[in-house]
Amino acid sequence: MELYLFAVIFLILLAIIDLVVGVSNDAVNFLNSSIGSRVAPRYIIMIIASLGILAGVTFSSGMMEVARKGIFHPEFFTMPEIMVIFLAVMLTDILLLDLFNTFGLPTSTTVSIVFELLGAAVAVSIIKINMTGSSLFSLVNYINTGKALAIIAGILLSIVVAFFFGALIQFISRLIFTFDYHRRLRRYGALWGGVAMAMITYFISIKGAKGASFMTEDMAGWIMANTWLILLGSFLFFTIIFQLLMIISNINIFKPIVLIGTFALAMAFAANDLVNFIGVPLAGLNAYQIAQTFVNPLTLLMKPLEGPVRTETYLLLIAGLIMVITLWVSRKARTVTKTEIDLGRQDEGVERFESTPFSRIIVRMGSSLFEGIKGLFPKRVHQTVSRRIDPAFYEASPALSGSKVPSFDLLRASVNLMVASAVISFATSLKLPLSTTYVTFMVAMGSSLSDQAWGRESAVFRITGVLTVIGGWFFTAFMAFTLSLLLASAIYYFELWAIILIAAGSVFIIWRNHHIHKNRLEADAAPEVYNLKKIKDPIYAVNTSFEHSGIFLKLVNETLDKCLKGLFTEDRQVLKEARNDTKKVQRWANIIIANIFKTLRLLNRMDLKTTKKYANIISSLQEIAESHRDSILKGYLHVENHHKGLLAVQMEELQQLHRCVAEILERTSQTLLKKEVIDQQSIDDSNNKLKRLVQKFDNNQIKRIQDDSSKTRLSILFYGIMWDMRKIVDSTLNLLKIFKESFVLHNRDKI
Repeated sequence: MELYLFAVIFLILLAIIDLVVGVSNDAVNFLNSSIGSRVAPRYIIMIIASLGILAGVTFSSGMMEVARKGIFHPEFFTMPEIMVIFLAVMLTDILLLDLFNTFGLPTSTTVSIVFELLGAAVAVSIIKINMTGSSLFSLVNYINTGKALAIIAGILLSIVVAFFFGALIQFISRLIFTFDYHRRLRRYGALWGGVAMAMITYFISIKGAKGASFMTEDMAGWIMANTWLILLGSFLFFTIIFQLLMIISNINIFKPIVLIGTFALAMAFAANDLVNFIGVPLAGLNAYQIAQTFVNPLTLLMKPLEGPVRTETYLLLIAGLIMVITLWVSRKARTVTKTEIDLGRQDEGVERFESTPFSRIIVRMGSSLFEGIKGLFPKRVHQTVSRRIDPAFYEASPALSGSKVPSFDLLRASVNLMVASAVISFATSLKLPLSTTYVTFMVAMGSSLSDQAWGRESAVFRITGVLTVIGGWFFTAFMAFTLSLLLASAIYYFELWAIILIAAGSVFIIWRNHHIHKNRLEADAAPEVYNLKKIKDPIYAVNTSFEHSGIFLKLVNETLDKCLKGLFTEDRQVLKEARNDTKKVQRWANIIIANIFKTLRLLNRMDLKTTKKYANIISSLQEIAESHRDSILKGYLHVENHHKGLLAVQMEELQQLHRCVAEILERTSQTLLKKEVIDQQSIDDSNNKLKRLVQKFDNNQIKRIQDDSSKTRLSILFYGIMWDMRKIVDSTLNLLKIFKESFVLHNRDKI
């Protein structure tokens, strides 16, 4: 029994780790709306969410039975076999959730635990069937197939329902309030707030009634029997309260709705999903305690696990404290939250995901469907609706810093919370299983669609992101089942040695994921360019465009250096990284160009000469981005195709050229970023040196062609990179010239 005592202790340790990785992924469920709308300072949002978690964990006691008997029939398994299943499940869960956290993809802890239990139970069941010589069809006796299929069907159905109602309710809400909703709050706000709070209150009640460690059967029964009374009473109470508040103050009623909704969803997460993290270890502890009371503990079938068990409240609170601490300190939780918020943000900006053929097909189909529906209504109706849902009235924030601008407004945040609460409550009342992650994510995506956040400029990228997340959900199910099946088989046959090797491998994988995530954060923390859509100040717009150009040139310089190093050493991986960087360079160029268009509109009352000067920046940025991309692609394809490497003399000449180019790019970048007085003499010296070198090396290359020391492909590569660098410098100097004129004008306050 000492081995199984070790297994129980190991399960408890894994439970703590699983709490950390699980909260890091599921925090997006309740933080998305409040953080995305910036309803309050982050510390206020975190305090409210923390209180919701602590309240919710006390409601989890009744949910723990899912881990013991929800997926398999424990009466067919002995205590050692149960331990094998539970160890495989916990190790798989930690590895899988940590992988998704590393790449910032929200997934379902419910789906992962269900398919892990299913995979591990199937593995042990098949082993038992083979040992007894029974038919494989007897597998249905071991697995609770009805429960498993109900969970899968409920989760898939919730995805469609959540998206549909998220889009529908957001459309109706926006039609009532419009984007300029502040004036209409006094007219409809109290009624709307009453409906929202009735949904959220019922949500809290029904989630609390199911399995609360302090809730009596009579209390739970009364709540379930008086659903409509609770809804009507909550609606009337909150409608009156909100109306009084708006009469005596200027309160924005969406703020308390979003904050209370955040508390409610945090509570639901803790109540519903805590079983995903500690249910299995507690079931393992329960199995060990039951086995100890019998004479033959290792051969005892675990039928007693089918009985109801109430988890001690203090254990739930300890788990809650670990979850709260993780919520505050986890950097991966912020990464996952950022993914969902970026996919739903109202404004355009740097898109994380690229377009795909499938996403483009969906956009075309959606556009055709929308045009068809639009044709069914009279033109006057269409015009009225278009005016009321026009996102041009959306004012994100008066702040100038892109990092401070809310991703969407409070109306959408409150709709997200209200609809998610309603869907989860309704499904729970019907005893239908679902994933809180899937519901909250799909509601947020549906409301984003209705708010036209997926405009023609961003739709293909956002849809690619949504499809990536949804694809990850299916990957979760497949990997959870497969990996837990393999681990359970290994643990069953090799016992302690398998546990030690798997644990060591898990530590290495988690350590590696940590470094991958750290590198991703450092890359994201690099200076970014951002959209100036809401900026009204022309001087600020001009200055920021120059700053962005400085950041842009710095990136061009770094990636060009990376390309040449990879080309000289024929390192495919370095060149591949440089090629991937060209997408970022092009994306930043496009954003700066879009910002310049906005700047030109702000300068439209000024003389044509001044306006045309800033328009010339566009051609310079495009030329730099295209020449940069061409030079890197030439180097990448040359090495990728295994062509002969550059001659030593060619590498030396390109290095000399690059030193001049790098010096000009660095000086120009610093000048634009710091608004410094231009050291024109130094830049002219570097440029003149570059011209002399280009002429000299051109003659040298001609001689190499004539004596056949440089073959055709090498000559094409050498000339291509040399002239691309020359074009980058010419366009950079043009940028510098425009900045010099603007710098003088700015000092005279005459932009």
